[in-house]
Amino acid sequence: MKKLSARRRHPLAALVVLLFALAATGGLYAAFAPADEAKADTSAASSQSLAIEEGKKLFATGCSSCHGTGGQGTSDGPSLVGVGAAAVDFQVGTGRMPAQSPGAQAPKKPQVYTQAQIDQLAAYVASLGPGPSIPTEEQYDPAGADSAAGGELFRTNCSQCHNFTGEGGALTNGKYAPSLDGVSDKHIYEAMLTGPQNMPAFPDTILPEKEKKEIIAYIQDVQGEDEKSPGGFKLGGFGPVAEGMFAWTIVLALLIGVAVWVAARTAKARKS
Repeated sequence: MKKLSARRRHPLAALVVLLFALAATGGLYAAFAPADEAKADTSAASSQSLAIEEGKKLFATGCSSCHGTGGQGTSDGPSLVGVGAAAVDFQVGTGRMPAQSPGAQAPKKPQVYTQAQIDQLAAYVASLGPGPSIPTEEQYDPAGADSAAGGELFRTNCSQCHNFTGEGGALTNGKYAPSLDGVSDKHIYEAMLTGPQNMPAFPDTILPEKEKKEIIAYIQDVQGEDEKSPGGFKLGGFGPVAEGMFAWTIVLALLIGVAVWVAARTAKARKS
């Protein structure tokens, strides 16, 4: 008994017990853990690696001439390190990239790549540095969002460039704010998230997900406003003040013209 008690008090006894317990736990987990979960994790990692590899090939062919072989940027294109997958999904998904020619701004056009290829390009660019990821449908779906609140947010943050109904407008140096008519909910969300071209970025710390949904709901409501509004031509959505001023100016000019014509006719009649 004394010998057994002495062995228990040995300095390495606790370490031996701990190692034995860890080995037993690992063995039991390997024996009883669901094999499907381990396979799923391995499959997901393998799929992501394959997407990055394929995206790298697409990038080298279609993007590296402007953005550099490693996305570090050149004199013809900015660095893509840290822009995130969402920026790629927006720029390539709306056809703005690859750009056809240098200019003040890349216009929207039919997309060159398939969505599968866009996902691969996004995976590669995301691997260059952390940045906003592609939003899920749950994030940008405006179902149930408050459109009226979205209108207030839009008029405060967006109407200066996109006009009150999102019809776009001219900016300086040949740049412009594009029309939002027909733009998908996902691309609107990504534009707010990443701030493409001349637009400032509105990350969730500045404009939470809930408010982004409200803005999307408002844009949905005002699209096709020409058919909804019985008020006539709306002058590009500049708002009621500008439209009222335009109408009043036209009416006033017509009244002045009529008054001058009547006065001229009266004076001519008196002379004769």
